[in-house]
Amino acid sequence: MWILHTFWRSKMGRKDASTIKLPVDQYRKQIGKQDYKKTKPILRATKFKAEAKKTAIGIKEVGLVLAAILALLLAFYAFFYIRLSTDVDPDLEANED
Repeated sequence: MWILHTFWRSKMGRKDASTIKLPVDQYRKQIGKQDYKKTKPILRATKFKAEAKKTAIGIKEVGLVLAAILALLLAFYAFFYIRLSTDVDPDLEANED
């Protein structure tokens, strides 16, 4: 038993014991690297689109700003229209011949 234990410990303590991999594991690792290389530009493009979408001003926001400006202009115009149209002096009479 003691001999088996020492043999097991000597094999597991080596650096070589962890580097031996099955060919299937090496194949999977190689395929994973290839897939990562293929998808890296796609991931970068997707990330760029998401950032652009997050920081871009949408049509909805532009429409709301334009509607607010238009409403303010109409209110300003209506205020002065009403103010100037009611300021007609009632003491003035129409020209009588």
